[in-house]
Amino acid sequence: MSKQILIIEDEKDIIELLEFNLSKNGFLVSSAQTGEEGLRLARKNSPDLILLDLMLPVINGLDICKLLKSDQKTGHIPIVMLTAKDEDIDVVTGLEVGADDYITKPFSPKVLIARLRTILRRQSLQGEEKKQLIKVGPIIIDPGKYTVVLENKNLQLTATEFQLLYTLAKRPGWVYSRSQLVDKIRGEDHIISDRAVDVQIANLRKKLGEYGDCIETVRGAGYKFKESD
Repeated sequence: MSKQILIIEDEKDIIELLEFNLSKNGFLVSSAQTGEEGLRLARKNSPDLILLDLMLPVINGLDICKLLKSDQKTGHIPIVMLTAKDEDIDVVTGLEVGADDYITKPFSPKVLIARLRTILRRQSLQGEEKKQLIKVGPIIIDPGKYTVVLENKNLQLTATEFQLLYTLAKRPGWVYSRSQLVDKIRGEDHIISDRAVDVQIANLRKKLGEYGDCIETVRGAGYKFKESD
């Protein structure tokens, strides 16, 4: 089945460019020029992926991202930010509120299509693979259902946070460099700063609360999941 992409972007020429290239590559496309309309379409149609511009009028893209990720109906949908600013702070801010990836403007349509296919393919494979539950103390990670339960409470993790936790927890004691974590989560062709990885880890630790220290920083090397005593 063709994957459904929702574009939330206020510039008509960019919408037309995206619609043309996405449709040409077999995607089903819908679009909204305001954040409010984008929220309505996302909740109504549950697309497979959302392309979200950060610089929207009235409600900006970061606030839209927060609303989408905090909603049970839309929280599972990958969000790729479209931003004209090629600065770490904008990427980090977007990742902090739950975005799964980013594309800077101007962008190559071929590169954008390749990135979207990578995200969708990875998500599909994760859904099809039969992986065993990981139980570490009070933490239960279910890759099949894409859930994390801590002391009988479901944690609301973004797709990136989930993949980070799953990657680290399935090999306790193994040290992953930041670049290895990026490769595991987003693919080897993705360029992202060390700071962005640190932000995701910080968010994950915060959501794990008192158990956040199960993710250890290995100075000068990266991160690891604490081995059971």
